[in-house]
Amino acid sequence: MKRTFFVLASLSMAILFGAFLAATTPAQTPPAPLVSPDVHADRTVTLRFRGPNDKEVAVSIEGSPKPLPMQKDDQGVWSVTTEPLAPDYYGYTIIADGVNMFDPSNHAIKPNFLGRASELHVPGPSSLSWELGAVPHGEIHHHFYKSGVVGDDRDFFVYTPPGYDPRAKQTYPVLYLLHGFSDDASAWSAVGRANVILDNLIAQGKAKPMLVVMPLGYGAPEVLKAGFGAFRDRSLTDRNFDKFREALLTEVIPRVETTYLVNKDRNSRAIAGLSMGGSESLLTGLNTLDKFGWIGAFSSGGITEDFDKEFPAVNSKSTEQLHLLWVACGTEDRLIDINRKFRVWLASKNVKHVDIETPGMHTWMVWRRNLTEFSSLLFR
Repeated sequence: MKRTFFVLASLSMAILFGAFLAATTPAQTPPAPLVSPDVHADRTVTLRFRGPNDKEVAVSIEGSPKPLPMQKDDQGVWSVTTEPLAPDYYGYTIIADGVNMFDPSNHAIKPNFLGRASELHVPGPSSLSWELGAVPHGEIHHHFYKSGVVGDDRDFFVYTPPGYDPRAKQTYPVLYLLHGFSDDASAWSAVGRANVILDNLIAQGKAKPMLVVMPLGYGAPEVLKAGFGAFRDRSLTDRNFDKFREALLTEVIPRVETTYLVNKDRNSRAIAGLSMGGSESLLTGLNTLDKFGWIGAFSSGGITEDFDKEFPAVNSKSTEQLHLLWVACGTEDRLIDINRKFRVWLASKNVKHVDIETPGMHTWMVWRRNLTEFSSLLFR
C-alpha cells in the first residue's frame, strides 16, 4: 500500500513539474512564412530564401545571362530584388551553396524531366496572348496509350477550341505541337500556355478554331538518361527522331482522327515545335509532305548540318504545295547559327519559307510569342 502511494505521488509531482515548465518556458513558434516571389507594381520581383547555415545563395532566372547573388539578413533570410521584368512567366531556381532547388515558398512548379524549376508570373495587359482573359475557353484532354512503336506507356494532350461539340458535324484542322528536349507532354499547356493563347486568338478572330495535339516527343526515351550530351550520340539521336515520327504518324494521328471531329487531309494538318521539337517538326513535316501542309520550327536543335541527307526529297518542286514553312529563332540563342545555315540551304533550293529572328535566348518567352504569331497564320 505504501509502495502504491509512493508511485502515485511521484507521478503527480512529475506532472506538476511538467506543467510548471510549460508555463514558464517561452513557446518555440515557427518563423513566419516568407513571401516569395513578391512581384511589385513596378514589375521588379523580390525573391526570398531562408537558409541561416548557407554560405552563398543566388537565384537563376530564365532569360537572365547569369545568376543574381542574394544577400542574407540577421534572421538568416536571403533576398534579392530584380530589375523590372517584362510581363511574362519565368522559370527560376535557388542555388544554395552550389545546389539547385525549388523556391520552398512558391507552390508554382515548371515541370521538366531534367530541370524542373519554380515559376513566377509578372502580370501584363490583356493584349498579351498568354494572359488569362474573359473569353470563352477550350478544354484540355489527357490521353494514355501503349506504344507498339516505342514499347512504353505514354500520353498526349489535346486542346479542343471553345464550342467544340463531339455530337455535332463541324470538323476542325489540327496543329501537332511538339515540346523540347527534357520537357514532358504537358509542357506546351503547363508552361507554354498554348490553350490560353489559342483561346485569346480565337476570341479575337486572329486564329482559326483548331485542335492542338501535344504528344510526348521521345521516340527513344533513353535519350533522357544521357542528358544534354545525348545529341553527341548520332545513332541515339537519329533513333529518337525516327521512332518519334513513326509513333506520331502511325499511333497518335490515327487515334486523334478516330476520336475527334477533324479534317483528315494535309491541308488541315500543321506541325510545329520548339528546340528538339522544332527539329522533329522539320524532319517529320518535310519528309512526309503528303501529310502536312503547314510547318513551323522554333529554335530548332538536334539536326546535323548535312541538310541534303536530313531532307533528301526537299526541293522547290516537292514543296510547291506547302502553305507555310516558318523558321524562327532568338538572336541570343546558341542555336541561331544552325538555324541560319538551314535557311540559307532552303534558299539555295529555292524553297519558299519565312525567316523569323526575334530578340531572346533559348526560353519560353520566345516560344510563346512564336506560337502566337505562327498559329495566327494557319489554315487561311
